[in-house]
Amino acid sequence: MKPNIQIIQPSGILDGTQARQFRSQVNEAVDAGSKIILVDLKDVTFMDSSGLAALVLALKSVRSVDGKFCVCSVNDQVKMLFELTSMTRVFEIFESPEEFAKTFDA
Repeated sequence: MKPNIQIIQPSGILDGTQARQFRSQVNEAVDAGSKIILVDLKDVTFMDSSGLAALVLALKSVRSVDGKFCVCSVNDQVKMLFELTSMTRVFEIFESPEEFAKTFDA
């Protein structure tokens, strides 16, 4: 049985303004039964600490239902933010949706 995978693609600046909407999307996916959430960051141009906090809260929501939370397509700015905050150890990060699919589409 294939797990229920939901892909969420925020865009623009992931800050306090967009963080609320992002968390709602994740919560809706979890409530709908998604067990694996992939956050595709290819269209995110900038992320601040509020955006990072939204990702951490989303991770906790998904883990609370024994789900898996992954991110992909991380740009240089977001990658630097992840590295500075040691989030590279917290999030499962994939180069692209295709790399993610190789792992979870089996």
